[in-house]
Amino acid sequence: MQRFVLAGLVLVASTGVALADMKITLGGGWNGKSVPKGQQCKLDGGKGSTPPMKASGLPEGTTWVYAEFNDKDFQPLATKGGHGVIGYPVSGSSVDLYSVPGLKGSLPGKAKVIKRARSSGKYASAGYLPPCSGGNGHRYFVDLKAISANGKVLEKKRVQIGRY
Repeated sequence: MQRFVLAGLVLVASTGVALADMKITLGGGWNGKSVPKGQQCKLDGGKGSTPPMKASGLPEGTTWVYAEFNDKDFQPLATKGGHGVIGYPVSGSSVDLYSVPGLKGSLPGKAKVIKRARSSGKYASAGYLPPCSGGNGHRYFVDLKAISANGKVLEKKRVQIGRY
């Protein structure tokens, strides 16, 4: 790492790898403002699935993208994939994070449950727990992490998926 001083400013030049600018696009009617009708949990009358997303600009060396789903307004499920963590294998600089059904431990395609939702009792899930606040306006988001072959987080991005 080199430091340069220019007109009182210190500039730092690094010879390390520059981070990619990971971009996430929501699809399937998910707009980041409200959870689409029917995408809530079974207890609230829905058949919720994860929102389909496209991740592009992934850093070099990304082999998986982990999607950690959370409810910002319910502390026990507010962080670290409280509503479940789904992993998608990657080859290249982009990946389609296709929709997978809620409550399932076995998923279609090559997606896999990395961690099941931390919910319990009648809210228990073997995988992703769809929004399940009873329509109380909870804010749901996903933390997307680009993961290397050795498990290192290369980049992460938070995306609001909607209120329910």
